[in-house]
Amino acid sequence: MNRPLLFLDVDGPLNPYAAQPERRPDGYTTLRVPRIGTHEDDRGISSRRRPLRVWLNPEHGRSLLQLGFELCWATTWMDDANRWIAPVLGLPELPFVDFGDVLLQERPDGVHWKTVPLVDYAGGRPFAWVDDEQSELDQTYVTAHHQGPGLLHHVNPRIGLRENDFHTLADFTSSLDTSRTTG
Repeated sequence: MNRPLLFLDVDGPLNPYAAQPERRPDGYTTLRVPRIGTHEDDRGISSRRRPLRVWLNPEHGRSLLQLGFELCWATTWMDDANRWIAPVLGLPELPFVDFGDVLLQERPDGVHWKTVPLVDYAGGRPFAWVDDEQSELDQTYVTAHHQGPGLLHHVNPRIGLRENDFHTLADFTSSLDTSRTTG
């Protein structure tokens, strides 16, 4: 049987972008990702944009791989996460959800723009989604439109993934193993 999916957002869970900007969290390393293109200031002078600062904890990769999930990027980084994020975390190249035309498109019903593509991608397989932007509306949508178990796990973007988050994810996979053997 297929392992459950773990949909991973980068900014928030893996990169605690909302932490105090002058205080990199313990255990994290700083990555500077070049931004594509140039911009003009109000004087019409073209300049390169400053690189994006990303904080990553290299231990997270090993911890994620030990959980028993099939990992999948669910981030606006899409395939760029394989180029910039995966190597720092020690992760192999991972599949990613291509959000296409719905990328960053707000929905009138308040459901997060990632929710429907993630449910579609899962195709009934059990999944956990680690992000900092889900709401009760997303859980309601998943419950109504997804045939398998779905855990929407919110991570505080000021602190990123912590030990208790990994325990929650491990408990979810254990509960699936239990339900397979008793069902």
